[in-house]
Amino acid sequence: YLADVPQEHVFWCCDGRILKNLRELCDALGAMSDDTFAYHVNEAKNDFYNWVKDIIKDDALAVDLLRAANAGTAVRVVTERIAFLSSKPASAPAKKATRRKTTRR
Repeated sequence: YLADVPQEHVFWCCDGRILKNLRELCDALGAMSDDTFAYHVNEAKNDFYNWVKDIIKDDALAVDLLRAANAGTAVRVVTERIAFLSSKPASAPAKKATRRKTTRR
């Protein structure tokens, strides 16, 4: 969930920002004007919810964003989600089977 999305799926913010991942979304929300937030989140749509759900595929965060009534709340839920995801240990790579060297006598 924390990786950059493919170039064709970046989020184009109406203020000109282009967002590639959750950290950039969090930064943008923190600096976003009320008007910009209202353009993307209103009674007719919630662009942040849609992008996180459909592109990033993080349903849990998407639901939290759907409930966020303002940019401040959205920043908080994204920050908390990033912290949670960052604290999860990365799955260990599968160990390769190694051959023992045998010496001929």
